[in-house]
Amino acid sequence: MKKRYEDDLVPASVQQARTEVATQLRSLRKAQDMTQAELADIVGTKKSNISRLESGRYNPSLDLMVKIAAGLGRNIRIEL
Repeated sequence: MKKRYEDDLVPASVQQARTEVATQLRSLRKAQDMTQAELADIVGTKKSNISRLESGRYNPSLDLMVKIAAGLGRNIRIEL
């Protein structure tokens, strides 16, 4: 059984969005000299979830994304 985050199962536009979110998240975290483990502790998740999110292999819930943004002192902004 294939995992849902494998590249061949994710449309290119979705993968591009994941990559952009991953890049922004990693940049914000590093700009604050925060480790993945520290962010995970603040958010209440596992370090592995932060790692998978930053690599574009994890599709987090909106609730988790809001918590991550808050943990980094940011808000979620959605543009359609």
